Amino acid sequence: MKKLFRIIGWIVFAILVVVTFSFLWNKTRKPRAQYAVETVKQNDTIENKIVLTGTIQPRDEVAIKPQMTGIVAELLHKPGDIVQAGDVIARLSVVPEMIQVNSSMSRVKVAEITFDQRKEKYLRDEELFKKGVIAKEEFEASKAAYEQQQEELNSAIDALQIVRKGVSNRSAKETSTLVRATISGKILTIPVKVGNSVIQANNFSEGTTIATIANMDDLLFIGKVDETEVGRLNVDMPMAISVGAVAEKKYDAVVEYISPKGDDKTGATLFEIKGALAVDKNDDIRAGYSANADVVTERAVNVLSLPENCIEFRNDSTFVQLVTKENPLETKELYVKTGVSNGLKIEIKSGLKSGQKVRGIEKSKKD
Repeated sequence: MKKLFRIIGWIVFAILVVVTFSFLWNKTRKPRAQYAVETVKQNDTIENKIVLTGTIQPRDEVAIKPQMTGIVAELLHKPGDIVQAGDVIARLSVVPEMIQVNSSMSRVKVAEITFDQRKEKYLRDEELFKKGVIAKEEFEASKAAYEQQQEELNSAIDALQIVRKGVSNRSAKETSTLVRATISGKILTIPVKVGNSVIQANNFSEGTTIATIANMDDLLFIGKVDETEVGRLNVDMPMAISVGAVAEKKYDAVVEYISPKGDDKTGATLFEIKGALAVDKNDDIRAGYSANADVVTERAVNVLSLPENCIEFRNDSTFVQLVTKENPLETKELYVKTGVSNGLKIEIKSGLKSGQKVRGIEKSKKD
């Protein structure tokens, strides 16, 4: 009886060993890879494009500056207003300096004294000329000196009026106290307020900007392109502009400028690019809107295509695994010639036909 139990025990032990070994072997055995199967497609369109980030800016933006130093007395427009060239934007009041006032007053007094002297001499010479006492040349010289001094007096009076009021009586229509628009367009900014002091442009200062005006019907996309991609761009290439603030609408543009010099302030060398933007006048596009530009550098239309992950690259050649049997999966290596790629799909120029199947990526990796 004991012998029977011993035999049964050994049999149970052997079964446990076999089961354990089988379990461990199956657990450590590498499962057979499962691959996706992709079909070669016909009539596909593949585009290789560069995406640029930038902003929308007016082509011409003009800073309006005063022609004299003074204080802003009145602002006649606000940002967003449409103005025509010559429209008055602001009015300035003059705060005269006493030194200039005194100097101008002194000039007027001197001019008046000299004028009175020349006038008396002219009137006296006129009587003598009528009596034939002096020659015509002497009389004409006296008359010219009188008229010249009269103009000098008027000029001194004008200078005093300009110092005091910013405008003279003789040039009231062209007063420099009125700041006018130099171009037609939309006012973008008015960085000053009533009461601010402003100065005119001179050799030592750019002057105070009263307003900036731009023609918002002539806009540009201005962006940056990396040095690794700038060589793929050319002037006159079409662009598709997406403006962040205008949803579900794209605008046509054309590359018109690529900077010949890069900027490496950000750590990467970037080149400025500009594109002329075609905008619908009904769209309220504002200066400074952020935008993206899609520039198609390559395009293949009505071609055979495959997912790019089906392609095997070795040296300068490309291969695919052509499916000869699906269940179980069997393949053979085949050389193919490829073309345009967008990173997801790639053009097949030769080596495959429409409808053929090739091995794709492993399903575990695909998932």
